[in-house]
Amino acid sequence: MNSQKLLEVNNLKKFFTLDKGKVLKAVDNVSFDIYKGETFGLVGESGCGKSTTGRTIIGLYEATEGEVSYSGKNVHTLTEKEKRSFYGKMQMIFQDPYASLNPRSTVREIIAEPMEAHGLYKDKKDRMERIYQLLEDVGLNRDHANRYPHEFSGGQRQRIGIARALALDPEFIIADEPISALDVSVQAQIVNLLKKLQDEKGLTFLFIAHDLSMVKHISDRIGVMYLGHIVELTDSKELYKKPLHPYSQALLSAIPIPDPDVEDARERMILKGEIPSAMNPPSGCVFRTRCPAAMEACASIGPKWHEVEENHYVACHLYDKTIRKDHDEVAATK
Repeated sequence: MNSQKLLEVNNLKKFFTLDKGKVLKAVDNVSFDIYKGETFGLVGESGCGKSTTGRTIIGLYEATEGEVSYSGKNVHTLTEKEKRSFYGKMQMIFQDPYASLNPRSTVREIIAEPMEAHGLYKDKKDRMERIYQLLEDVGLNRDHANRYPHEFSGGQRQRIGIARALALDPEFIIADEPISALDVSVQAQIVNLLKKLQDEKGLTFLFIAHDLSMVKHISDRIGVMYLGHIVELTDSKELYKKPLHPYSQALLSAIPIPDPDVEDARERMILKGEIPSAMNPPSGCVFRTRCPAAMEACASIGPKWHEVEENHYVACHLYDKTIRKDHDEVAATK
């Protein structure tokens, strides 16, 4: 993996103020780095804050606290001129290919829009050649340029969205659940396309998804998110081989295994209860109300990051030697 940090997220918070002064803590003290040329997967159940994290990183939402640095510069303190350059380097692929494309615009107009906004390819012939090239890069053809979004399948629409994201020749792409609205067979095609484009263009990805089985095939490292917090972060292969956090273990146990004999024989870890509200998260460890291994300390003390193994980090009291020792001593006296 490249040792050059492209993106640094430090203690990022994004809170939304709702009616009657209620505060929704969508992202609460999140930190991670993304290195040039890698794919960083961000996974978790719906509502855990992963999409909000991506949108806050790119500046669609203003951060409540914390810092996002891209190539050493704080994204949220850029001047208007600097923002223009920044958005040329960082682009986003949105979740719903049906809603993210203007139904009244042709494919040509959709892909040309960011070029026009940034004053690129002013010569019409050069611009059309660029559009044709982008369509071919994502597996479409030139004839598609004059069609409208409703004339395409979901997978084809997502390819158009990817072509639009590539229009400014970016370095970094935030893919916000780009396959969740697609059929399973099409999902694999889009993931393979993103990997191909990464190899050809040297792209860096933040890949946001709730499907751990698909994230495994594209991510170099994975951060597992729950109720606004990252609870585990490690190499992709390491996470699947040895998940440490009870939440990660539960997510992985929910992935179906194609072999029916193995599937029937294995024991699944099923979480009880509903995800708490981000407006009123549990005290201490936010996962404790659903955790099968919750201890007394979990109710009052927030877990700290522990590097249990090299480059394998987890926020859980099970790996805090002091708290674990106290818990075991109390349990022994009962």
